Amino acid sequence: MDKATFEKRKKVIYDLICDDLYVPMKIKEIAIILQIPREQREELKEILDALINEGKIEISKRGKYSKATKKRITGTFVAHAKGFGFVELEDSKEDIYIPESEIHGAFHKDTVEVELIKGEQNGKRKEGKIVQILARGIETVVGTYEESKNFGFVCPDNLKFTQDIFIPLRDSKGAVDGHKVVVKITDYGDRRRNPEGKVVEIIGHVNDPGTDILSIVKAYDIPYEFSEKILNQAERVGKEVSDADRAGRMDLRTWQTVTIDGEDAKDLDDAITLSMDEEKYKLGVHIADVTNYVQERSALDVEALKRGTSVYLVDRVIPMLPHILSNGICSLNAGADRLALSCIMWIDKKGNIVDHKITESVINVDRRMSYTSVRKILTDKDEEEIEEYKELVPMFQLMEELATLLREKRRKRGSIDFDFPESKIMLDKNGKPVEIKPYERNVATRIIEDFMLAANETVAEDFFWQEIPFVYRSHENPDPDKLLKLGTFINNFGYSIHIGQDEVHPKEVQKLLAKIEGSEEEDLIARLTLRSMKQAKYTVTSDGHFGLATKYYCHFTSPIRRYPDLQIHRIIKETLRGRMNEERKQHYDKILPEVAKQSSEMERRAEEAERETNKLKKVEYMEERTSEVFEGVISSITAWGMYVELPNTIEGLVHIASMEGDYYIFKEETYELVGEHTNKHYKLGERVYVMVSGTDRVQRTIDFKLVDKERSEHGEAEEG
Repeated sequence: MDKATFEKRKKVIYDLICDDLYVPMKIKEIAIILQIPREQREELKEILDALINEGKIEISKRGKYSKATKKRITGTFVAHAKGFGFVELEDSKEDIYIPESEIHGAFHKDTVEVELIKGEQNGKRKEGKIVQILARGIETVVGTYEESKNFGFVCPDNLKFTQDIFIPLRDSKGAVDGHKVVVKITDYGDRRRNPEGKVVEIIGHVNDPGTDILSIVKAYDIPYEFSEKILNQAERVGKEVSDADRAGRMDLRTWQTVTIDGEDAKDLDDAITLSMDEEKYKLGVHIADVTNYVQERSALDVEALKRGTSVYLVDRVIPMLPHILSNGICSLNAGADRLALSCIMWIDKKGNIVDHKITESVINVDRRMSYTSVRKILTDKDEEEIEEYKELVPMFQLMEELATLLREKRRKRGSIDFDFPESKIMLDKNGKPVEIKPYERNVATRIIEDFMLAANETVAEDFFWQEIPFVYRSHENPDPDKLLKLGTFINNFGYSIHIGQDEVHPKEVQKLLAKIEGSEEEDLIARLTLRSMKQAKYTVTSDGHFGLATKYYCHFTSPIRRYPDLQIHRIIKETLRGRMNEERKQHYDKILPEVAKQSSEMERRAEEAERETNKLKKVEYMEERTSEVFEGVISSITAWGMYVELPNTIEGLVHIASMEGDYYIFKEETYELVGEHTNKHYKLGERVYVMVSGTDRVQRTIDFKLVDKERSEHGEAEEG
């Protein structure tokens, strides 16, 4: 039967079943009414199955067909390593739980149709079954190749793919045992058969340096090389600043200007000037004018939007723009004329920004400073460092003074500061981790943070009131249900948080963080509070930023590494040049929603890849230290054990089954593990000594076991 005939008959059968004259019918009754001979019953069954799959009809347990009554919902399937999964819905905060028996061949990230089995009840989420796969979400998988005599298998790195992928020998591309490979799925299999695929790329052997990180890069489909066309374009546009480039710009080359970055930073996209203008601070935040070199719709621009952001991994940076630009003409290198977009702010002694000017400029940086040098000058009062930069020291002192004012102003309005230590992971030439420690946040990093926040807010508010299409950085209010759960939890520790009419003011969160500061439970409550927050994202409306307690916020300060910044620089320049007419406004109204969506998605991808590489290197680091004793702090307690965090930011699980000498019970109301016979209590924030009992590179997990204090005091303790 050809497709046209099939569709025609399908319509006739659907109309019959849905006709109000008829009650639900079995296949035999349908065949009799439509005078379909017995030999064509198989074709009829095929048509009925197609209508069921499309959600137009349904079949009862007794085999009777009728018009579909169950509503189908479309969403994205998110698999879990244990076999079950969830369907995420774009227009809903709640997802739908899918039991393993109701997945029906769906793969991680597939677009699916789901029917509800159970509605929300007794605090439990909705449960459903997948009835149709509309589109496959992932076509390639990264994994480890295992060879047999006449075929091979690839064991996926992503544990959300619960089946190995069968590889016919002809499609192995010569891969051998232990090769990390990229596999294109050619057949998604079914309940009886594994998925099938072909090897399209061999990344390297699992033991080769760099293969582990590159495998993560490939798994997240992050483009890490630029085409020759894009590199050639970058080389053509990356010329030194000419007189024609300087024309019409505000000349700030005589202003005392510095960049302050980490020692190893190569793309320096922000510079600072600061002086006193009568009784006011005159703060200049000067950002590299990347749009001068990356024209709209050029190959460079299309590639930058596709990438969305630079990706900072433990052993490499995958830039949004080629290095010839990001480390060259777009980097505000000392002693060189550079084109910039400047936000100059006049700030009074109370930290109020009383006036500002946004302008195209040309600058020349006097010195390239590091966070360490500025810290030595301001905090350590290091005489050698002060002498080295003596002409700049008064400006640094003024910076510290102004940054303190700005921070206090933000604190008063309720801005929240989650100060969790990030990891700094040092690798040797073979990619092995040799040292892991908390990333230092000092006076200099805070100064730059405060000044960038001020510029971002100022630019966002300016363009909001001009009513010009723009890309904002929005952070919605927390989910009321999550806040109520947080409130219940912190009551166990004697704290409370005021929630009014299903909303909370950021100042209430700030007050809570101030109350718990220095307490044993500080880290846990702060982390749980952060988890109750929503993720910030890019939007075309100024929805406000809950965490910063501001109505207006955008990302203006990093166009080298973030596409939204690059996009709004274009809008700002067109406005400054008087070209933002109705036609251009309509153009931006049309393209900006997709820019915001793409940038938010690429930001999430970059964060996940960064998190995975960090976890992998932490596991690798602890694999080598199984005989050492570490002192750590209990950071979380659950029904299955307790997590212990070491001073170097590494966290591992002490499983309840490994705790010797007693049977421990989880007390949910006090978040403790209590020995049934000994009444021994383990509490949050308590210091304990642990050793590594196991690591798993695939799952990126570390298991600890408790050791007694006496053993650690015999010279075996390490702080990590």
